[in-house]
Amino acid sequence: MTTMTETASGLREFKMPDVGEGLTEAEILKWYVRPGDTVTDGQVVCEVETAKAAVELPIPYDGVVHELRFPEGTTVDVGQVIIAVDVGGGAAPVTPAAPAAQAEAPAPSQAPTVTAPTAPATAPAVPAAPSGEAGGTTAEPEPEGRKPVLVGYGVSVASTKRRPRRGVPAQQPEVAAAAEAVQKELNGHAAPAVPAARPLAKPPVRKLAKDLGVDLAAVTPSGPDGIITRQDVHAAVAPAPASAPAPAAVEEPVVTAAPATAPAAVGAPGGAPAASYDGVRETRVPVKGVRKAIAAAMVGSAFTAPHVTEFVTVDVTRTMKLVEELKRSDEYGMQGLRVNPLLLIAKALLVAIKRHPDVNASWDEANQEIVRKHYVNLGIAAATPRGLIVPNIKDAHAKTLPQLAEALGELVGTAREGRTSPATMQGGTVTITNVGVFGVDTGTPILNPGESAILAVGSIKLQPWVHKGKVKPRQVTTLALSFDHRLVDGELGSKVLADVAAVLERPKRLITWG
Repeated sequence: MTTMTETASGLREFKMPDVGEGLTEAEILKWYVRPGDTVTDGQVVCEVETAKAAVELPIPYDGVVHELRFPEGTTVDVGQVIIAVDVGGGAAPVTPAAPAAQAEAPAPSQAPTVTAPTAPATAPAVPAAPSGEAGGTTAEPEPEGRKPVLVGYGVSVASTKRRPRRGVPAQQPEVAAAAEAVQKELNGHAAPAVPAARPLAKPPVRKLAKDLGVDLAAVTPSGPDGIITRQDVHAAVAPAPASAPAPAAVEEPVVTAAPATAPAAVGAPGGAPAASYDGVRETRVPVKGVRKAIAAAMVGSAFTAPHVTEFVTVDVTRTMKLVEELKRSDEYGMQGLRVNPLLLIAKALLVAIKRHPDVNASWDEANQEIVRKHYVNLGIAAATPRGLIVPNIKDAHAKTLPQLAEALGELVGTAREGRTSPATMQGGTVTITNVGVFGVDTGTPILNPGESAILAVGSIKLQPWVHKGKVKPRQVTTLALSFDHRLVDGELGSKVLADVAAVLERPKRLITWG
């Protein structure tokens, strides 16, 4: 995808790139430049957060910043222009307080960086109609230019001319609009004579509006390019019915559906969930970034791959002794490396996969094939301030114990600092999630999409255990292995889990099995 365009005035427009594999959007976390700043090729101009990581974006040319198209905190689709740079020295910079000349949408109540004080406030989502057609009287002060366009929807000049002609002659727009307003008052629903342009909103927002009984045509958008956001829909539900857009402009239909679904009042059946919202005692957090990716991935995995989870409780006393020995001794080449139970658990899982390679596979639904991997990219689930992420150690199967310890330490450290790259979180084959650090015994983990198995490790506790015919306190943990039953049968999954437990019970098996 081309990430830059050049205009006739010497302005180069830099578009939001796809900084990962197939990402569709990113949130602008911070701008490092302002209009009027001089930038050079390769200079970082902003930091964005994708569904996988926070990434800094460099500008690919020299010049002076002309305009920042979106403020911090805005989620922008891949391919949209985010910054304009003057490479010819001719255009005056546009300050964030008044970028109306470059705004793509003439609406006054859209993104915070766009202001249009002379535009009417009654029809924010409707593009200006040509002179002589319905709605032309209130849109005359607007200059001709680009109209609000949502990615995936094409809005052409021709379409805006054709739509008002369905029921009303173009030569009498005022009479038709007035008649429509009267009929709505009498009948309680809108006549389809002059359909308004479709409000700009993404599919999840449209579904939310439908569930809450909110008419999108009556919602004032606050997103970039006049796009209606989830917050706009919730705001439309909260006020009393008297505050809904009303009778001011004849070209903006007040209601566009039957009376049963028209009101956006709190008491409407569809708005019942919103009526219970307490703005003082409850907080609503927008779903975006890592949390949005986690939600989509977990729902997709849980309802696509048939999960089976098996459990085993194992005495890991010998493994814990080996961990302490590796920490103390200098003869194993582990000096300065992070040595903990997770290291030996990871090695045990790699040995089990080596003995049962068919578990290391993925399901190709499109081609109806099982893809068996001859490498292991071992994922480690990590809790970070940005949410749960699963970076992976590439070619973990080929690493020695010291190499695995080094890679594991780097992976965890980078994740905690928030510097995990998107590439590190792609291409995993199996995953380990250590829920024991939170003091729980175990869980039923959900597969990472595209993987066949995930091992959950519970907390290691002193428990009474029969050892050599006597009940003794031993260090015990519970392992849980979830696998995709489409490609891993119960026998195979059981053998893999049993082998992991066997290695942790007697870690000397690493010598003979590994």
